[in-house]
Amino acid sequence: MDDRLLTIQDISCVGQCSLTVALPVISACGIETAILPSSVLSNHTAPGFSGWTFTDLTSDMPVILERWLKEKITFNAFYTGYVSKAQIPYILDIIEKTRRENSLVIVDPVMADNGKMYAGFGDDFPEEMKKLVKHADVILPNITEASFLTGMEYKTEYDESYIEEMLKKLYALGAKDVVLTGVSFAADKLGVACYDGKDIQYYFTEKLPVSVHGTGDAYSSAFAGALMRGKSLLESASIAADFVVESIKKTQGDADHWYGVKFEKALPYLISRLN
Repeated sequence: MDDRLLTIQDISCVGQCSLTVALPVISACGIETAILPSSVLSNHTAPGFSGWTFTDLTSDMPVILERWLKEKITFNAFYTGYVSKAQIPYILDIIEKTRRENSLVIVDPVMADNGKMYAGFGDDFPEEMKKLVKHADVILPNITEASFLTGMEYKTEYDESYIEEMLKKLYALGAKDVVLTGVSFAADKLGVACYDGKDIQYYFTEKLPVSVHGTGDAYSSAFAGALMRGKSLLESASIAADFVVESIKKTQGDADHWYGVKFEKALPYLISRLN
């Protein structure tokens, strides 16, 4: 039976983020990718668009699960992104009832960035997200999300001891492996810190002087695809980081492309790294 990954997150019809990134990126890695949209938006919500439509799909989740169980549809990997508080119990139920033996659960606890919680999430959301994190094999928080999950102070300037404490507190939440993104100890370097409960490993790439929407989704999707292809935790984290840099480079110089990164043009690079 071939590998089949289910990704559960929102779909912004325009904007190169969430499911419109996850589906092509993971598929390009050679992994059959099934999707369960948590909501549908006309476009993403970052500044630049004047507004958006939003349709919540929470009520569809148990109905879809019921159909899948009748069809005996199963998955050997799950990757979650942007979801709501109300959806987390349904997601845990879906994972429990459709997982194959030795299945893999990857959780990107999407909820915050740059020190602030995303609009629409209440103060109680991190506690609810912990229930999903607890059942994960790998979690992929950025430093803001990690601060909300651990209760640690959010800092933009820090040393290795701060990152080490954060990794250990994240690991204590129950995930088997932690990949902390957006780690930087130098102005020109940006990377990740991986922790398996024993060793901390870092990988850094060049830090480009831009902030682009959707890079987190590109990172998590490439990471999931690489891990499914048998790469190690650090290899997957490194390949994903390099893929994001390559995607940004393919986008630089195009002022009209402000809403995301041209990850499609970097897919040949990703495939070459995997092979």
